[in-house]
Amino acid sequence: MLNKYKYAIEIGGSYTKIYVRDEGYALCEPTLVSAEPSPQGYQIIGLGLEAKKMMGKTNDSVEVFSPVSNGQIKNYEYTKALLNYFLDKLEFKRNRDSAVVLVNCGITSKDRETMLSLMYEVGFKEVVLIPTVFCSCIGAGKNISSTKTNMIVNIGGANTDIAVINMNSIIKGATLGLGGRAVDVAIANQIAYNHGLVLGLGTSETLKREVGSLYPNDTLNMEVTGVDIESKVPRSYIISSNDLLTVLEPFFDEIIRSIDVTITSLPPEITTDIINNGVLFVGRMSKIAGLSNYLKNNFRYPFKIVEDGENVSILGAGKLLDDVDLLQKIYENC
Repeated sequence: MLNKYKYAIEIGGSYTKIYVRDEGYALCEPTLVSAEPSPQGYQIIGLGLEAKKMMGKTNDSVEVFSPVSNGQIKNYEYTKALLNYFLDKLEFKRNRDSAVVLVNCGITSKDRETMLSLMYEVGFKEVVLIPTVFCSCIGAGKNISSTKTNMIVNIGGANTDIAVINMNSIIKGATLGLGGRAVDVAIANQIAYNHGLVLGLGTSETLKREVGSLYPNDTLNMEVTGVDIESKVPRSYIISSNDLLTVLEPFFDEIIRSIDVTITSLPPEITTDIINNGVLFVGRMSKIAGLSNYLKNNFRYPFKIVEDGENVSILGAGKLLDDVDLLQKIYENC
């Protein structure tokens, strides 16, 4: 039988979030590292929010990057340094506390081993890995123990999880390598191609957040400054929502296609549950303006965009910290 765990941790491709039992939602910082070359190799000069502040504002030798991509730990040592930094902020007691760690529903056995190794190395006494989609459902107020099926789509920073859940089990699940980071890169490429302007990924992310919209005639716009491709000098330009629409529509089209493929492969009884309950959309990208309108026109199933979708998973994990019986049931079925 599992004991009560103190920490819930979600290491996303864009943000790392930590919930502490009896204390609440304790940390949300970018999953970013900044490093520069030295005679001893690359040296860390910034972590989390401090690293994000350096994006586009340092010399060419400094790299700002996420050591986690598509739900995978791409650089173990940098991820370890980042997690230690975050835990130190929370006065973490090494070798005493335990953690629930949120992972993709499509995680491989190798990636599971890597994540467990990381958690034990930073000092956790016990660790249990739980698919994020369960926590998303719990955070959205759904009963995952019911025989009634829930379908959830979590569009995060690095990837998208699509899962069909009932009786504390994932009936069918998939992880797509599509997330907000991919959109940021696509926006930067689009602006470079159409307007001859090179933007940093930080600026692209701001554009996405401030003027990104799926409304076909949205009038939102924003002035940005980048580097002119031909003259190599700084230049400002006003970017409109329509400039981003050709990036956002294909992104969501691909996700909708994947949802359709998943649903059409299910038995009729489960499909009926999904139609009755609606498909839940959560994650940072679910906040894009006009998503509801887009889904009404392009998605053939009932749906609900969950309020505070970017935090629903970690908040659901926080609830799970207090429900040992439910945590045990999910753990046994994972």
